[in-house]
Amino acid sequence: MADNLHALEDWAGALLAKLQPAQRRRLNQQIARELRRRQQQRIAAQRNPDGTPYAPRKARQPLRSKQGRIKQKMFTKLRQARHLKLQSDANRIGIAFMGRVARLARVHQYGLRDRPGRNAPDVQYNARELLGFADADLEMIRDKLLQHLESAGAL
Repeated sequence: MADNLHALEDWAGALLAKLQPAQRRRLNQQIARELRRRQQQRIAAQRNPDGTPYAPRKARQPLRSKQGRIKQKMFTKLRQARHLKLQSDANRIGIAFMGRVARLARVHQYGLRDRPGRNAPDVQYNARELLGFADADLEMIRDKLLQHLESAGAL
């Protein structure tokens, strides 16, 4: 996967150098929005970037633990746009969790130990990759880049 990303970066670098900074910034924003949308959809589907499902929770919890309260899927609020921020300019694209949820996301991304409550014991979490590149994401980046270069007349 990393080799594919580096190959895409090398191939696109020469083509992007022909564009003006404003055009590159606009293209980067389009790609970043699409990547965020895909990440949100993948988190909602409870899938890792390679397509495998997330590791299930340790104990099977009842669907209703208190009267009128229904538990939700993991990370429903975490995938909202207010937590999953875009950072793009003419030279780079970044999608990251911001604020207090960044710590929670990091624990699940890498499978670290954390304390779920104030007086609770430490728990070892399974790795659930919230952010990552799937093969379809790399193809989308390549297609958007080619589309933009064709419309700009740089090819």
